[in-house]
Amino acid sequence: QVQLQESGPGLVESSQTLSLTCTVSGASMTIRPYFWIWVRQPPGKRLEWIGYITYSGTTVYNPSLKIHTSISRDTSKRQFSLQVTSVTPEDTAVYYCARVGASWFLDYWGQGTQVTVSS
Repeated sequence: QVQLQESGPGLVESSQTLSLTCTVSGASMTIRPYFWIWVRQPPGKRLEWIGYITYSGTTVYNPSLKIHTSISRDTSKRQFSLQVTSVTPEDTAVYYCARVGASWFLDYWGQGTQVTVSS
């Protein structure tokens, strides 16, 4: 069974860097056609995708989000990570990692982790 688990600090100060890690079990991160994505939901708003990393290690970021983001992976640990630099209180959200399967269906999700950016 595929499982994903987010980890990282729940509180980040403004202008600092938000760092989260997603640990994957029950699946390989290098098997096509799967991508591995970060998604967030700010309070009172819709889900928004931040970026993803493909089975080959290519990264793609959402251009509509005006944030400085980096996604990386460590396949030996079955982990992929998110960094958002220079955060503001607008980056406060529940952050999720998920697997993207065929036809862009997000078939497995982590439970989500609340990140609050203090002003």
